[in-house]
Amino acid sequence: MSTPSTLKNKMHLRVLTLLRRSRVPMSAYDILAKLQIDNPKVAPPTVYRALKALIEGGQAHKVESKKAYIACRCDAHDQPAIMAICNDCGVVEERVAPELMDTLSTLSEQSGFEPSRTVIEIEGLCGSCSEANDAP
Repeated sequence: MSTPSTLKNKMHLRVLTLLRRSRVPMSAYDILAKLQIDNPKVAPPTVYRALKALIEGGQAHKVESKKAYIACRCDAHDQPAIMAICNDCGVVEERVAPELMDTLSTLSEQSGFEPSRTVIEIEGLCGSCSEANDAP
């Protein structure tokens, strides 16, 4: 028989697997719908708890402007991610830029501002969509 912590870890793994398989960010309700295919009793709080744990563990990110989530695809979990979101195909590229974060930190300190979290999202066209739009 499974213990509650084992079940919780299985749910985290299931949610992370869905995020990793998706090319585009998924909303919590997109995730819920996929989970309910195999387990109709899964409820929204279960998904939100799993997402929270994955984010806190550096395994997922919330794409704030889309109110959706992606799996972390970067090894630098100690740095805030910079999300480049394609307005055409929806793909999100994740990058880190320690120099940029240092600059933002310095600017915040100079003004006496104490940030609790940093979110940087850039919207535009990815390389593939940009090339496709430029093609004759």
